[in-house]
Amino acid sequence: MAYVLDSNGLSLAGHLSVPNRVGISGTAGLVLCHGFPTGSTQETENDRSYYDFADLVAKSLGWFVLAFTYRGCGSSEGEFSLQGWLDDTINAAMELNKNPQVNSVWLAGFGTGGALAITAASLCVEVSGVAAISAPSDFHDWVKDPDQLLKYSRSVGAISAPDFPQNKESWVAEIDLVRPVDAAGEIPQKPLLVVHGASDQVVPSFDARVIADAHGNADLRIIDGGTHRLRFDPRASAIIIGWLDRAHRLQAKEVPSSQSYTTEGK
Repeated sequence: MAYVLDSNGLSLAGHLSVPNRVGISGTAGLVLCHGFPTGSTQETENDRSYYDFADLVAKSLGWFVLAFTYRGCGSSEGEFSLQGWLDDTINAAMELNKNPQVNSVWLAGFGTGGALAITAASLCVEVSGVAAISAPSDFHDWVKDPDQLLKYSRSVGAISAPDFPQNKESWVAEIDLVRPVDAAGEIPQKPLLVVHGASDQVVPSFDARVIADAHGNADLRIIDGGTHRLRFDPRASAIIIGWLDRAHRLQAKEVPSSQSYTTEGK
């Protein structure tokens, strides 16, 4: 169903998939984070693949799944900034955590969304685990050529205001502060799945190995022949759903019975 997420006063378009039934102990929640648009940002919102995947996870696992459109994209308000997108990711996780039927929150991100999901997990104690798909290990190339990034962002519609950013130096500095590799090293206690296509020509699979090594205990899956658009690869979907199910069940077993989730008072 259609959903509107408030992120720092901005209204972000979204889709919430609801499970058919939820037990008394609740169920998990997943936030889906899309990547940087390769075409018009309107296409990102109109791309049903994220919503379809949200519906698939909700049906397969019985989870709540929130897929949203980052600021500056589609009909979501605001302009693109990497810090803004990180805020959107954290706000989406916090929003799902407020649901009294959700007993743990997980993130799954694609491309830039995957890198931000890892970073958000290092900053947000409410996030239980992360699946990062086709994620870059850093944003050094963006920092090196901010003018090209601005030009591209305007061309796809992620930035539409002619006077944005008002402070270009601060806008670029925010990008340099988002370091997925460092963030991965800060969450060794949180389950991390790293999925990458062996034939990814946008983000090399080496980035996946760097992220997994930084975490120290990540589940690394390199898909033979896989490209950057793994959300269209049924092998990736099966890996993600299977891992989320196993990781959540294992984590639930580790929670003492005295700390088990109830629907009261949350």
